[in-house]
Amino acid sequence: MHKDSDRAAALALTPVSRETESRLDRYVQLLQQWQAKINLVAPSTLPKLWTRHIADSLQLLALAPSAKVWVDLGSGGGLPGVVLACALANTPGARLYLVERNAKKAAFLREAVRVTGAPGMVYAQGIEDIVDSIKGPVDCVTARALAPLNQLVGFAEPLVKQGAKALFLKGQDVEVELTEATKYWSIQASLVPSLTRPSGAIVVVRGLEPLYACKTGSNVRPTDR
Repeated sequence: MHKDSDRAAALALTPVSRETESRLDRYVQLLQQWQAKINLVAPSTLPKLWTRHIADSLQLLALAPSAKVWVDLGSGGGLPGVVLACALANTPGARLYLVERNAKKAAFLREAVRVTGAPGMVYAQGIEDIVDSIKGPVDCVTARALAPLNQLVGFAEPLVKQGAKALFLKGQDVEVELTEATKYWSIQASLVPSLTRPSGAIVVVRGLEPLYACKTGSNVRPTDR
């Protein structure tokens, strides 16, 4: 698919303002420049970068239309965190916490926030080091291509217990992952079909409690996108 038609297809799926389109154009250009130096997204997905990554991230907004404060775990190349920040740039009080322990990816995130003017704050720390220290209410916590669901809910538990909604983008194995997670967690969750991947879904978690007194997934590192 030609990049212009891919962009048009993505924006037809997830319409945004012209100003947001401009911010996203700058972000995509930067991502393509840095992709030559570090692996931010899977190279095979570059021809469909807008539909595969941008629209995939933007679809989360409809699941939390009033959310202003977001925490993106394992932000990597800024998906979905920077994309969401671009869309929320003109929303009063909007704030995106981008958590990424990899120093090179954290540097990219800082540059992406600078270039787009998006309301993002980059934390170059491990997830277990930052989640407990975030002050104030958080509306949503997100993750994409980070870890199995069983471990994601372990990462997000402190925020969900404080009232945050968790939105996890998952692929075709989502049902298997959810079944595995319920062996360790009592989860109030629903699955929303993905707009961009027929076999994928967004796991929406509104509440959870551990079934066992253990720390789940604290040593898992983010995977490459």
